[in-house]
Amino acid sequence: MKTVIIHGQSHKGSTCHIARMLADKIGGETTEFFLPKDFGEFCCGCTRCFVESETKCPHYDKLAAITQTINEVDVIILASPVYVYHTTGAMKAFLDHYGYRWMVHRPEEKMFNKQGVCISTAAGGGMKSTNKDMAYSLFHWGVAKIYKFGIGVAAIDWNRVSEKKKRRINRATDSIAKRIRQRQGGEKPGLKTKGFFFLMHLLQKNGWNEADVRYWKEKGWTGKARPWKKSRKGE
Repeated sequence: MKTVIIHGQSHKGSTCHIARMLADKIGGETTEFFLPKDFGEFCCGCTRCFVESETKCPHYDKLAAITQTINEVDVIILASPVYVYHTTGAMKAFLDHYGYRWMVHRPEEKMFNKQGVCISTAAGGGMKSTNKDMAYSLFHWGVAKIYKFGIGVAAIDWNRVSEKKKRRINRATDSIAKRIRQRQGGEKPGLKTKGFFFLMHLLQKNGWNEADVRYWKEKGWTGKARPWKKSRKGE
């Protein structure tokens, strides 16, 4: 099994430790990227990814290594500490660059057979809204199964986290890793994702954006084909 961790900051604190702990329990090969070190560009709002091609994005080449890894892995972990009750600016800027991959535009079909995890920590609160920031993108990418784990660690670094908190984190990561391993190879999106995809299927039959309409027709999605029905052996 292959996992990628996208860290919302370069500091290796509690969020980083928990993400790595989960990846170790999932097993297999893990690749990590740290933002903004590995990608720190802001979307400039040129809209070329939407109306022409993602390759026209001025940051396409800088993002290519992360995009390729996301396409190849089985599990995507988005990990961000809480910054003013939301994800870090670096994580937000990163996710902004994948707007063209939302189901309303041109989703990557491989996403519909993947699992995703959103992890957040704070000294106090804000984990729910931070995880929601990241999970929103995973859902619109089409990721089949999304898990969320947030915890107030009551500390500013991992070494100061209490043993009681660490035991709770250990149990939670055990549970998530177990569910991920059990689902591996049989991931299919739930009714909410399928329902949203169907609405987009209707929209793209006579869509306004030529790049999107052409993409959906080439995939056969305006007809009866669906991305989650594609055999994984053919990937």
